[in-house]
Amino acid sequence: MKDVEKAPTYRPADDYLRVATATPEVAVGDIPTNLAHHIDLYDAASANDTSLVVFPELSLTGYTLQDLVAHPSILRGATQALQLFAEHTKGKNTAAVVGLPFQEGNALYNCAAVVSEGEVRGIVPKQHLPTYNEFYEKRWYQTWGARTTTTVQLGSARVPFGRDQLFQIGSQYVGIEICEDLWVPEQPSINLVANGATIIANPSASPEAVAKASYRRGLVAHTAGRLATGYVYSSASPTESTAEIVMSGHALINELGTPLAERAPFSQQGPLLFADIDAAHIQHDRLKATNFPSRHDIVATPTYVTPSQATLERAIDPHPFVPKGSAEAITERFDTILNIQATGLAMRLRSASIEKVVLGLSGGLDSTLALLAAIQAAQVLGKKPGELIHTLTMPGVASSDRTQNNAIELATSLGITNEEIPIAQLSQNQLDALHHTGEQDVTYENTQARIRQALVFNKANQLNGLALGTGDMSEIALGWCTYNGDHMSHYNVNASIPKTLVRMLVRHGAQSLPPYPASIVNDILDTPVSPELVGDGTEITQSTEAIVGPYELHDFFLYHFLRWKEPRAKIGFLAIKAFEDTRTPEEVEKWLEVFMRRFYQNQWKRQAMPDGAKVGLSLSPKGDWRMAAETVYNGTI
Repeated sequence: MKDVEKAPTYRPADDYLRVATATPEVAVGDIPTNLAHHIDLYDAASANDTSLVVFPELSLTGYTLQDLVAHPSILRGATQALQLFAEHTKGKNTAAVVGLPFQEGNALYNCAAVVSEGEVRGIVPKQHLPTYNEFYEKRWYQTWGARTTTTVQLGSARVPFGRDQLFQIGSQYVGIEICEDLWVPEQPSINLVANGATIIANPSASPEAVAKASYRRGLVAHTAGRLATGYVYSSASPTESTAEIVMSGHALINELGTPLAERAPFSQQGPLLFADIDAAHIQHDRLKATNFPSRHDIVATPTYVTPSQATLERAIDPHPFVPKGSAEAITERFDTILNIQATGLAMRLRSASIEKVVLGLSGGLDSTLALLAAIQAAQVLGKKPGELIHTLTMPGVASSDRTQNNAIELATSLGITNEEIPIAQLSQNQLDALHHTGEQDVTYENTQARIRQALVFNKANQLNGLALGTGDMSEIALGWCTYNGDHMSHYNVNASIPKTLVRMLVRHGAQSLPPYPASIVNDILDTPVSPELVGDGTEITQSTEAIVGPYELHDFFLYHFLRWKEPRAKIGFLAIKAFEDTRTPEEVEKWLEVFMRRFYQNQWKRQAMPDGAKVGLSLSPKGDWRMAAETVYNGTI
């Protein structure tokens, strides 16, 4: 292998925008005290290299001010506090969204203002005013409606005022909707993201009630996912008036429907919540969704804030393919995957009028998972496993007793006919015909792999059967398969399953088996991953992970490359962070280079992949991944 080339240096600020929510204590009507709280939290956020901090709705005065909100001293004090706060931001490289009542002409508006680098950049009025249950906002405020953005006089400056505004931070664009705007069918954020907003800020004052927090959490996640955006939600603290309602200080930061950070209702943790939103992920999903709207009706206002964080304020999952959550949720995910595998296989068998599934059973993880999927396919078709499945064990010179015995015992204990066909002499016959030297080289290995698969195909012909493939997505990505050997089949149930998920699915599937076959599967789970193509068979000497690298690393690389199309430098940066407690940076870089080179060099194998049901991501050239086999890897992509 060539020396690892120096990849471009990756800076988190190239893709990530650090955002924060601030939940200040509120002294209702005491604007100077509230301003001091804002300044303290703003400074703390700015010291953490935050590009955007979002305060709650009407945060400078308090949301629960009620009829006093229209008092001239309140309105004048709020405007003066906004100007003072804006002046304080000069030289801080952090934008802020703050809430205040603002008078324009003969109307009063519930507004959010954006301030940065000493200036008020714009004021956005709330569009949807609730007047039901505990809410009486139309008693005091008017809605801006469909009017276009104008400007208002603020001190000596004219400031943009209106609902359709975007604020630029680096290469990203922030749009604003206020509290109730999130809860209505026609959310302002719909138009804002269509015009390029990559982050929606929502200053809110949402009273707490039984079950409301979970609904709010879901609403933010659904909006962020549906609109392919980042969402920063900041609600008022319990220090608002509690005469009729209680605020909880709930805060949420979400990216594309995935929660990044949460300040729980009534939390005693600090008033600031931080997260880094990956704007590259947002842009990726929008470019991929060719039906995503693209309008150009809003001219963005610059904030003159430049993302500058050198670290990452978010957790990086080292095993992104492995389901997370409650035991019930994980079980449901595993059941869904096995159902997709089994149903895909069952429908292929039914449509082709095929009577048998023929499977080469090696005593390894992949063929065990394929067997479990075939057993479930038998259930879909109303058959017993032994009526549908016929397995072959094909020991070679390097096959160990452990793997072969496990394969035979597993099949027979499940009532499945297993046929043993030794391949040592068959392989030697071919090697002799080729005048092979006997060296255990690639020809020696691939001859065995192709003979095994030829036997599976021929047995399938003999039984009017289907040759079932077992290769997993990790092997397909690395090209760790023999072309027209284990690479080929009539149908591959594992084609969309990465290796780190294979192991967990096998463990899950074993739970539905009787005790004895389940014990065999547990031993298979403990067996080192090996193709068993070299050696003398006395022990497993050929370790796949020693040759191509750890599968947990390769699956991490594969996920970020395939799901997000992330460049090599970023994948390396994230992997080093994700595995900082278990892998050295040098080890990560070594195997990342192996992954990238093998992925590019083996596209030609993927061009001839057999059919197989998509479970999540896929490398099928007929589906998710289309790439010229001649594409050159230059070490920097």
